[in-house]
Amino acid sequence: MNRVRTFAPGLALAALVATAAVPAGKALPMIGAPVLALGAGAAAGIVLRQREATDELFGPGLEVARQRLLGLAIVLLGLGLPLGSVLSVGRETAVVLIGTLVVGAVAAFCVGRMLAVDRESATLVAVGTTICGASAIAAATAVLRPDKQRVAYALGTIFVFNVAAVLVYPPLGRALGLSQEAFGLWAGTAINDTSSVLAAGVVFGAGAAHFAVIVKLMRSLAIIPLCLGLHVGRRHLVEETGAPAGSLRQAFPLFVVLFLAASIVAGLGILPTALTTPSAATSSWLIAAVLAAIGTSLSIERLRSAGIRPLVLGGALGLILGGASLGLMYLTGWC
Repeated sequence: MNRVRTFAPGLALAALVATAAVPAGKALPMIGAPVLALGAGAAAGIVLRQREATDELFGPGLEVARQRLLGLAIVLLGLGLPLGSVLSVGRETAVVLIGTLVVGAVAAFCVGRMLAVDRESATLVAVGTTICGASAIAAATAVLRPDKQRVAYALGTIFVFNVAAVLVYPPLGRALGLSQEAFGLWAGTAINDTSSVLAAGVVFGAGAAHFAVIVKLMRSLAIIPLCLGLHVGRRHLVEETGAPAGSLRQAFPLFVVLFLAASIVAGLGILPTALTTPSAATSSWLIAAVLAAIGTSLSIERLRSAGIRPLVLGGALGLILGGASLGLMYLTGWC
């Protein structure tokens, strides 16, 4: 009962904003529910920070919304995406997806060296930008055990460009004349965090959102070789210096496994339409709730805490990924 009382206020706030944002987003499709939820959440955050007691009351529930609801939204989306379709999209987008990852990895190494960003910060920002945002940073953190301040810098950097992507990518996609699937591919390969990929896709259209989430989750699978590589490197460091070892098991995000499981169930054709249709609507509502909770944490202080060099690194990598993805899409006939 105490846990319910602790989390209820923040969860209720996120739910209230999402419930208002979803119909408003339908009335204003060029803006969309995710952006409206993000903006309303940011306004609520300003009020909460002015009242410390109120912030403490809502904070725990908002943190749960930020960390837990997205995974549930993705799993519900999986119920409407049969595994055969997921694998088909993976094959069709492999060149763009793998090519963008390679470009991102090379760019991260070169730009990080040019900016003289320390190795831990550069690694965290690089994996967050090129693979899977906060999930990849959490995975790398579980293996590397870096300094907490550097983790905060990396998360702050990713956070800044997550927000920018939700606001910038949909109008840019429309200006470029991208189709629903083309925008989904662009968002899935170029935007760093899953929440922002989904939000940008929802703003652009339902087709874009479904395609983007498949591409993004395929991209998230790169966490597996990433964590294996980091784990091997960390093991050598442990043997040489006695530094604490990280956990490979804790590094892999559970929502990817659960999404694949839901997709397998969808592929079996045993779920009635009466179940899959509401699950898609619930997923959209959960995405709005996540963005509302994220919006409450927007602040100038958080932007400053990211530090200038990691911020420049994250911005440069974001631009490079966006450009590389579009270039590969044009070369492979997606645009």
